[in-house]
Amino acid sequence: MAKKSKKPPAKKPTLSELENKVMDVVWRQREVNAEQVRRLVKSNQPLTDSTIRTVLRRLEAKGYVSHRREGRLYLYQPTDFSQNVAADAVRGIIDRFCDGSVESLLVGMVNREVVTPEKLRELADRIKTDQQKRKGNKK
Repeated sequence: MAKKSKKPPAKKPTLSELENKVMDVVWRQREVNAEQVRRLVKSNQPLTDSTIRTVLRRLEAKGYVSHRREGRLYLYQPTDFSQNVAADAVRGIIDRFCDGSVESLLVGMVNREVVTPEKLRELADRIKTDQQKRKGNKK
C-alpha cells in the first residue's frame, strides 16, 4: 500500500487568479509596494491602486505576505517561498483526489504523459544527491 502524505501544519486558503498574479510579482521582486505591484501585474484590464491594496490586504490576512512600513509606503514581502506554497497545493490535490497517495499521483502523471519515467528517475537521483549533501553538512 502506498504511503500517505504528511498533513501540512496549517492549510492556507487558496488563491484567486488575481491573488496568484500579485503573488507572482511579490515572489519575483521579494519586496514591493502597491504601486510597483500595479505596474508589474499582467492583467487583461487596468487595475486601480485601490484594487491592488485590497488584494495585498487579503493576501496578508490569508498569511501569504507580510508588510513593513517605510515612511508612507507599505513594503510587502512573501511569507514563504513559491515552491513551498506549490508543494502545499499539490499536497492538497494528493489528499483530495489520491487519498493521500503520492504514488497514485505520480503513476497518474506518467500515464497521462505529464511527466516521463526518465524525468522521475532524474528527480529521484537529484533528491538522493541533495539528501547525501545535507547529511554531509550535519556532521
